[in-house]
Amino acid sequence: MQIANPPEAVKELTRKNPFDRYPDGRPRVPDDLLERMRLVTTEQAWGVLGQHGYRHQFEGNWFCTHPGRILVGRALTAMMVPMRPDLNELVEEAGKAEGRIGGQNSWVIDMLQPNDVMVVDVFGKIENGTFVGDNLSTALQRRTKAGAVIDGGIRDFQGIMKLEDIVIFCRGVHPTAISETTLVGINIPVRIGRATVLPGDVVLGTPTGVIFIPPHLVEEVVERAEEIQLRDRFGKQRLREGKYTPGQIDSKWTREIEEDFKNWLREIRGK
Repeated sequence: MQIANPPEAVKELTRKNPFDRYPDGRPRVPDDLLERMRLVTTEQAWGVLGQHGYRHQFEGNWFCTHPGRILVGRALTAMMVPMRPDLNELVEEAGKAEGRIGGQNSWVIDMLQPNDVMVVDVFGKIENGTFVGDNLSTALQRRTKAGAVIDGGIRDFQGIMKLEDIVIFCRGVHPTAISETTLVGINIPVRIGRATVLPGDVVLGTPTGVIFIPPHLVEEVVERAEEIQLRDRFGKQRLREGKYTPGQIDSKWTREIEEDFKNWLREIRGK
């Protein structure tokens, strides 16, 4: 048994990826696209994904450790299942043979890279499903400068809330330590609520919730969002100026407004 999905298998899973890859096979969406993604709203991303038939990429109703912070990064996925003794024994033997140290949850953290987001299916377990406390969250922060999405719990929240450069979306907080769970894979497809996540997906966590964007759609999401933001900026400016009515701006733009928008774009880009 291998704890982590082999690189060739990850490449096959993510065969539409247009970018470079990590040694573990995950798509490496460029850092500049990740930075631009921070200004994208959940709704803007949702619109693009829906047009391409990706309708199961969003999950809401989270507990967020740092409300208001935006989470962006590349997914490193992992799955836990309720512990079964014979399976857990096999996993422990495999981990030892691979030189893995500590608890099974720490094995996932040890694989994280800068700008990764740890995405873990803990089957919604909160009590005894606390995948990280403040110690592992400190390691998570140091490795990623991003955070995690945990379909399970966290503990030591008073310590985690003091950490910077991190945000964790989870199902809840509990003082118990993680127990009676077994890690069955890293960099495999996972289900987070009603969303399907593949390794290397771009994770966008906002006050609305978390959306998982396939690498081959990231550039389109960012560019479409930037165009919408420019159109919103133009429309609000023209409304303040009284040039158009709300009905004109909120409906399909006429040829006159479209030409005005193009001229406005040339003006602001020339500055």
